[in-house]
Amino acid sequence: MNQQDTPATDPTGEPAVAAEPAPRADAAPPDAALAELERQGADLKDRLLRALAEVENIRRRGERDREDAGKYAITTFARSLLAVGDNLKRALDAVPAEARNGNDALAALLAGVELTERELQAVFSRHGIKTIDALGAKFDANLHQAMFEVEGTGQAPGTIAQVMESGYVIADRLLRPALVGVAKAPAATPAADPTVKIDTKA
Repeated sequence: MNQQDTPATDPTGEPAVAAEPAPRADAAPPDAALAELERQGADLKDRLLRALAEVENIRRRGERDREDAGKYAITTFARSLLAVGDNLKRALDAVPAEARNGNDALAALLAGVELTERELQAVFSRHGIKTIDALGAKFDANLHQAMFEVEGTGQAPGTIAQVMESGYVIADRLLRPALVGVAKAPAATPAADPTVKIDTKA
């Protein structure tokens, strides 16, 4: 047998056993390394969840902006057309009903104006524009603009007794407030002074 093939022996004559490599002084214990990996995993999961939540918020915000654009894109144009509707209604209100009798030309003209006014209101309705039903309603500063107070209406104070100009909403937003007159509370009757004695003897 060659000397190279001879197994090493210790002083007692037993074959020598290779020594285990000594652990590195800076190596972390297994439990600490596992805890650190778990911490890093939890941190990554938290970051992922936050990123997903932010993406979802952006998506929802984009959908809401698109919906609003669809609902309110014509707001400025619609507000300009309200004056057209007002003028058509004023033209119809300016002609008394009896003036139509015996005047076929005037009656035909007014019929055309009425048809135009109805068609304009139908266009408004198709685009989500609605008239505010103000008369007899309780005054609401979000929908109405008070122009004056009306006395002696017999209605509860704060009730809309007169509408000067119709208001409109588009979808759920105010397009133009209704200009209204509001019922005024009756003046309080001064109480009789109990110290004053009235002589009933004539």
